[in-house]
Amino acid sequence: MPASQIAASTRRSRFDAAFAALPLVAILRGVKPEEAEGIAVALYNAGFRIIEVPLNSPEPLKSIAAMRAVLPQDAIVGAGTVMRESDVDALAAIGADLVVMPHADTAIVSASVRAGLVCAPGVMTPTEAFAALDAGAAALKLFPAELITPAAVRALMAVMPPGTRLLPVGGITPVTMKPYLAAGAAGFGIGSAVYKPGLQAAEVGARAAAFIAAWQARGE
Repeated sequence: MPASQIAASTRRSRFDAAFAALPLVAILRGVKPEEAEGIAVALYNAGFRIIEVPLNSPEPLKSIAAMRAVLPQDAIVGAGTVMRESDVDALAAIGADLVVMPHADTAIVSASVRAGLVCAPGVMTPTEAFAALDAGAAALKLFPAELITPAAVRALMAVMPPGTRLLPVGGITPVTMKPYLAAGAAGFGIGSAVYKPGLQAAEVGARAAAFIAAWQARGE
């Protein structure tokens, strides 16, 4: 639905509901505006409720606006690779919901909170994690996950406030999720394993379904 018609419920409460439904974030790096709607609908129909378009994609604001317009209110749509406070203003202007960063710039976290957007900054250390939470982060992106082992996640969770959402991002596949979950991760950001330039919407939907199956089988 158009951004102007989104109900008055806060983005944070909508994010909480989307995260509870499926705490997997589809990262669509390289997606183009002309394919944005089809891929967004394929992900939504598969069960994904949180979608991120990195700002180093072609015309990312057009893609985000198109996805936000076509998806229901229970979907969260936003941007990744947000590097400047001015990016937050641009995202707020098109009705985006989410700001994801590769780094822990608390000024951007604070700007997101002021604009009413949900923010998930990238962190690697307890110092970055605590600072981001104090600034108002709704979740923490553990990036790059290739450098952060499940043992490190367990150690970090031992000192984080209860309910902290840690999402490993980078190289995550359906097979590699379970060790991180056992260590305390709350969800994941999924990049090229679910989408990369050139994939058709049907293939993206099939890849998304594989991740959902792995998530549903996590306790087995």
